[in-house]
Amino acid sequence: MNFRKINFIEKAINWIHEKTNEKQFLIFSSILVGSSAGLAAVILKLFVFSIRKYFVEGYLLPFDYKYLYLILPLLGIGLTVLIIKYFFKNQLNKGNTTILFAIAKRSSFLPFHQMYSHVITSGLTVGFGGSAGLESPIVATGSAIGSNFARTYKLSYKDRTLLLAAGAAGGIAGAFNAPIAGVLFALEVILIDMSIGAFIPLLIAAASGALLSKIILHESDLLFFKLKQPFDYHNLPFYILLGLLAGIVSLYYVNFFDKVETKFSKIKSKFLKWLLGGITLAILFALFPSLFGEGYESIKTLSEFRAEDLFKNSLLENFINDKWVLLVFITITLLLKAVATGITLGSGGNGGNFAPSLFVGAYLGFVFSFFLTLIGFDNMPVSNFTIVAMAGILSGVFHAPLTGIFLIAEITGGYELIIPLMIVSSISYVIVKYFHPESLDVKRLKAKGAIVSDNKDTSILSKIDIKAMIETDFSTIHFKSNLRDIVESIKHSKRNTFPVVKKNNKLLGIIYLDNIREEMFNPDLYDVITAKELMRKPATVIDISEDIFSIMKKFEESGQWNLPVVEGEIYIGFLSKSSILDMYRHELLASV
Repeated sequence: MNFRKINFIEKAINWIHEKTNEKQFLIFSSILVGSSAGLAAVILKLFVFSIRKYFVEGYLLPFDYKYLYLILPLLGIGLTVLIIKYFFKNQLNKGNTTILFAIAKRSSFLPFHQMYSHVITSGLTVGFGGSAGLESPIVATGSAIGSNFARTYKLSYKDRTLLLAAGAAGGIAGAFNAPIAGVLFALEVILIDMSIGAFIPLLIAAASGALLSKIILHESDLLFFKLKQPFDYHNLPFYILLGLLAGIVSLYYVNFFDKVETKFSKIKSKFLKWLLGGITLAILFALFPSLFGEGYESIKTLSEFRAEDLFKNSLLENFINDKWVLLVFITITLLLKAVATGITLGSGGNGGNFAPSLFVGAYLGFVFSFFLTLIGFDNMPVSNFTIVAMAGILSGVFHAPLTGIFLIAEITGGYELIIPLMIVSSISYVIVKYFHPESLDVKRLKAKGAIVSDNKDTSILSKIDIKAMIETDFSTIHFKSNLRDIVESIKHSKRNTFPVVKKNNKLLGIIYLDNIREEMFNPDLYDVITAKELMRKPATVIDISEDIFSIMKKFEESGQWNLPVVEGEIYIGFLSKSSILDMYRHELLASV
């Protein structure tokens, strides 16, 4: 019966595909993709809630076992590593970098298994207490749903990329019941140069995802705040200062997280990596329990002025005997979140930085306002600073200020804090952008040989696969070959360019047909002159590891239309400037 239903749905979608035009089917697809991504977000959250209910809370109830929960992250990460190894053959790529790489280098194709693999692995990692967020896996899942839907119905690269982004928008919208934030996240983080026409499918997908979340999840299951105090413009200087602090802390978070994750990733033994990561997390959680899991519960605790509750069941609980000590411990917790997240992901877990960014922001805002209160400033809006700082850190870490501003506006139920949100987010973003012109995702993407830019020409050029364009049908000539052998090679070649090489295929020079015509018509030279005497040094050579921009610069400076490609000094083939320009025009038309 279930197969019949699936078959009926497929037939219905195919019928709609046949009866609608391209734009109409894209709108219809956006509804399906956004709803599916939103449902995936709901399923992932319910999966994590179930693990917490039956495992984590179950262990915390009996007093004798109150510290047994510390080994759960070790279990969660271990299960994640095993599933990735044996079920997904170590082919599960994590983070937004995978999505950006697929757009830049793989024509927006994502693996089929990514539609469910991230739900399983991140659910186990975070459900059992791994200190990471679910939003990045949700984005990866939604993007894969959009990509594979477009692949199934043979949509163009442009529409496939748009549905990929629509899946991401639907996922974020479903995770927070925040459709505007979903759209802006897709535009700021996933898409680079889409036109205004992209807004409609993204809006529809985000609304669909948010609607499913609204129907299925209870408000208590989502990150939601009710404002306790309105915005007071007299506090404007404090918000400016908070923006500066948010920028500095964002830089700290990105740098420390990257270093810790990279250090762990370099450990060759997966067993040692897992064991060391799990034990380290257990120690951190024993001292600072709020680092356990996503941390959204502790954010709500701070916003409700119950900071002392953060250290219940902590080994340090008895040392917190006044407000200044509490302030110090909360500050240390803030700083350690980057370490805990780096360890969680570096030791094999699956998750992201979205929730940790909000965690760090909330703690920063609380620490800032709590400090002002302790030194004598009365009536500080602690909850407002806590909420606004979340947008500041999110903007800095992801280079996504609009996402930060409107996400917090949506989860607070209105735009009462829109002015301080804009101030804090923009200041934080400017500071981080000055020191880190690229986000961590883009930086890692470039390390993989892909380039993302908000300049359309740059973005299109970066999508061109240079290795696939290398032409290898040139006849090579040994440098000791005489003119008779050269003429024989020319007879059987359709090219007028001949690379001259040594025995090991090391490139020495090039013979151009136009330059040896006179010698070719002089038979007396056939057995006298050699290739080494006839060849010319190439104007320049292209190394196979060079990027497209370096290559185009060499074409421009040399004035050549064909240049040899080498790996080290070994001849590989030739690149044609005209072929690259033809491919550029093709990609340009495909993106319109």
